[in-house]
Amino acid sequence: MPQESIATHPPAVRGTPYLRLLSTPGARAFTAGNLLARLPMGMFSVSAVIMIAGAHDSYALAGAVTATGLAATAVVAPWTARLVDRHGQARIAVPATALAVLGSLALVLCVHYDAPVWTLFLAYAATATTPNTGGMSRARWAHLHRGDPAALHTANSFEQAADELCFMLGPVLAATLCGALFPEAGTLTGAVLLMTGILVFAAQRATEPPVAPRGTGTTASPLRSPGVPPLLAVFLATGAVFGAMEVVSIAHAGGAILALQAAGSCVAGLVYGSLRPAGDVHRRLLVCLACMTALMSLPLLAATATGSLPVLAGCLLLAGAATAPTMVTGMTLIQRVTPQAQLNEGMTLAVTALLGGIAAGSAAGGWLVEHAGTVTGYTAPLGAAALALVIAVTGYATRRPGRR
Repeated sequence: MPQESIATHPPAVRGTPYLRLLSTPGARAFTAGNLLARLPMGMFSVSAVIMIAGAHDSYALAGAVTATGLAATAVVAPWTARLVDRHGQARIAVPATALAVLGSLALVLCVHYDAPVWTLFLAYAATATTPNTGGMSRARWAHLHRGDPAALHTANSFEQAADELCFMLGPVLAATLCGALFPEAGTLTGAVLLMTGILVFAAQRATEPPVAPRGTGTTASPLRSPGVPPLLAVFLATGAVFGAMEVVSIAHAGGAILALQAAGSCVAGLVYGSLRPAGDVHRRLLVCLACMTALMSLPLLAATATGSLPVLAGCLLLAGAATAPTMVTGMTLIQRVTPQAQLNEGMTLAVTALLGGIAAGSAAGGWLVEHAGTVTGYTAPLGAAALALVIAVTGYATRRPGRR
């Protein structure tokens, strides 16, 4: 079926918004491939830490290697996304993924054969060419449902819930494989899943967004688009919420408790996507950020007042319920203010800002835990959420009148 036919005439299907969403011709096929490719995103860093720490008896080295990979991704990912926008998803995603998989395989070989330490940094940095699979999927939904804000709201909610699910299951799968089989099993499995998923995803050409013709003003970065820089600052501060909460909660109660926050976010994202969105997306983002700031105070109150792990777990579950709606609304705004021909690059910049915030939040949370204790450490995610709200309020107050 031609692309225009799919995008313009979605089928009328009764049922939940998600059933209607997945009934779009071609949607289930590209979603299956994308989810398969996205699951390893929650596996690779955990697998690398287990593999490197086990071989070199140094978590410091393992952390440095994964941090280098994150920094390389922050630099390379927007360029990969720009190539995707200019030349098409299938044409760029497959070779870019192949290069990243080769980097993962090189890391396995370097660790297994005790290669010099510098080769670990080089090999893991090579995985930075991995395309933004979530961004490419969101770009397809934006193409298929352009002009239908309600369907796009549901699609963004579905994608956010998928992100949360993959980052819940990925680390568990990686740790299980590395422990039950051999230390390299998590990385090898992730590489196979990533390459297979991208091949399935790229094969669905009927739903792929068309490439913008040359000379349509796509040479400038989306950073120059009005409204994009303030949104990226919001994503940066929101990432700091995630990074700080992760480090502080691990130090205070162990890593398993974080699954509750992710579960709360996943469920909230699905519920949020089934609701009819309000008209003004900017105002909706302010409400979501205000709720996130309020709910981020709960873990601090629980750790300060009770010291009870079950109470803290419940508070983390509630705190997670505000993060998915915030991310969904933020991505919706990114899609609105970014030129259509640069949509994948715009969303990748948002993810890059989020990753940068996670790194900054992790550092801030770790510093507070070390110097002031884990209870005080919970002020870091609260402060980051408040900062995101202030940035958004400032951007809302200064945006051009009438801009939605």
